[in-house]
Amino acid sequence: MYFCAVNVGENIRKLRELKGYSQEYMAVKLKMSQRNYSRIEKEESKLDLQKLQQIGEILEVTPVQLIGFDDRIIFNQNNNKEAPNIYNNHFPEKMHRLLQEQYEKRIKQLEDEVAFLRTLVEK
Repeated sequence: MYFCAVNVGENIRKLRELKGYSQEYMAVKLKMSQRNYSRIEKEESKLDLQKLQQIGEILEVTPVQLIGFDDRIIFNQNNNKEAPNIYNNHFPEKMHRLLQEQYEKRIKQLEDEVAFLRTLVEK
């Protein structure tokens, strides 16, 4: 089974950078070339569930968290030039909770959308 989600490569890259890991480090841990690893981040190669789980283990997140990662959770995104972006010092625990909430909210939105579309099809 191959995994294909929008921005999963970008999410992996962002989390890797937040952890301070290089592409070379990730490639060694995944027993692949740096070039092949780079292709994952650029979404130029298919990513199967097993590889997604391995990447998650290295980055200390679940596959679901890799898919639903939102860097706005980690950084306080504001346009105030006087206040710099604030780093969240509770990266793993707080991120896990917030990602779970975000994931559940998205599931609810999709369920509502499916129900709406079914009513349109039934008419």
